[in-house]
Amino acid sequence: MKDALESIRAAAVEGLAAARDETAVEALRVRFLGRQGELTTVVRQMRDVAAAERPAMGALLNAIKDEVEARIADALAAARAAARAARAKTRIDVTAPGRRPLLGRLHPLLRTMDEIVDVFRGLGFSVAEGPEIEDDYHNFEALNFPDDHPARDMQDTIFTAAGHVLRTHTSPVQIRVMETRKPPLRVIAPGVVYRHDSDTTHSPMFHQIEGFMVDTRVTFGDLQGVLTLALQAIFGAGLPIRLRPSFFPFTEPSAEVDVGCFNCRRDGAPCRVCKGTGWVEILGAGMIDPNVFRAVGYDPEAVSGFAFGMGIERITMLKYQIDDIRLFFANDVRFLRQF
Repeated sequence: MKDALESIRAAAVEGLAAARDETAVEALRVRFLGRQGELTTVVRQMRDVAAAERPAMGALLNAIKDEVEARIADALAAARAAARAARAKTRIDVTAPGRRPLLGRLHPLLRTMDEIVDVFRGLGFSVAEGPEIEDDYHNFEALNFPDDHPARDMQDTIFTAAGHVLRTHTSPVQIRVMETRKPPLRVIAPGVVYRHDSDTTHSPMFHQIEGFMVDTRVTFGDLQGVLTLALQAIFGAGLPIRLRPSFFPFTEPSAEVDVGCFNCRRDGAPCRVCKGTGWVEILGAGMIDPNVFRAVGYDPEAVSGFAFGMGIERITMLKYQIDDIRLFFANDVRFLRQF
């Protein structure tokens, strides 16, 4: 047994001298001191040693075990210190110039919508919201769309179960606000709308801002004045504004509103925005139809008002010279970083 103990001691010393890292030292600890280790096995064999030799063998065993444990502890400490020193060499130099983190960008649609909302807030309008899944009454009937009205076909409506629709415009918010509030009202309603339409300039999901004003003596002149101030704030001071006769079921009279081409003013090249006409169609507007007032319980003889609606995608495409609406929803970081 004495020879076995000396052999174990020599093997431990030799192994620890060759160990280069904490993993190697730990493997030696398990080999010699683990539950199935070589020294542990010798301890179990002590019962087979003659009684006369047992004290001497026990003392030798304890001495070798203590020595091996001490050498392993020293080797582990040295390995861990070496590992810390190695990590310190690769640690980040806090005095070195850093790498600037990538910053997000506000989506151009949200940027345009925020700009427009800020303009109308400055004109005294508050912001209202409504559900994106609407019933037929609020989306069509209360806005003067009878069941057989041809304008329903123009909406390319996406129907859901139980007679509901994905709202085709944000005008239902106008109805919901007037059902619960009394004049005077100045409200805009930004939000998402849906129609069966998809090409380079149309998307089945897009954004609109509906706006309306109701009071006792609101005139068409008020409509023209508000839209002139707003559109010049959005597209540029001094741009001319033009109203052309049109038709919408929920306004009478109705008008299409154009602004003078802001692209032509920047350079003398052939303009692909206005196609040489000098005008760009921006939104639809008009005086609120008396039938709409009757649907919400207002007396059309006592109040009057105007309403307007604009597409955010169209305005954004015009402002930033974007020729494909699908870029807004492609999630291409290269496109978003331009804004």
